[in-house]
Amino acid sequence: MGAAYFYHLTRGPVEVTLPMLLGKAMGAGWRVAVRGRDPARIDWLDQKLWLGPEEGFLPHGVAGKPHEADQPVLLTTSADIPNGATCLMSVDGADVTPQEVASLDRVCVLFDGNDPAALDTARGQWKSLTDAGCSAQYWSEESGRWEKKAEK
Repeated sequence: MGAAYFYHLTRGPVEVTLPMLLGKAMGAGWRVAVRGRDPARIDWLDQKLWLGPEEGFLPHGVAGKPHEADQPVLLTTSADIPNGATCLMSVDGADVTPQEVASLDRVCVLFDGNDPAALDTARGQWKSLTDAGCSAQYWSEESGRWEKKAEK
């Protein structure tokens, strides 16, 4: 059974934090699906990952394009995970189910701590997942480095 890790972004935006977490996930040997809600935002994240530093390049693709099943990191808006990912990263309030937390090695929920709507969505996700018996951790970068603030 996996766990849900909530990342409260207050200092770095998703386009900075996501590559760091993707690198760690790939270092653990996990294939990753990054789930968002808006196709335009997924395309924007795709461009940000392509424009990252060459030495830290993260091989990735977008769902619905050729070779999606072969991608070690797949950006998607769908509930499907065609690349066989064992780690799911939710951005922009994308849905995560208790069944996904139970069946995957890790689920990461990244949310903008400066956006009241994003905070409310993340709180609702925390409650929904932990009420369903999922293991969860809450991480904050408020102090300038990532610290675990809660665990359930």
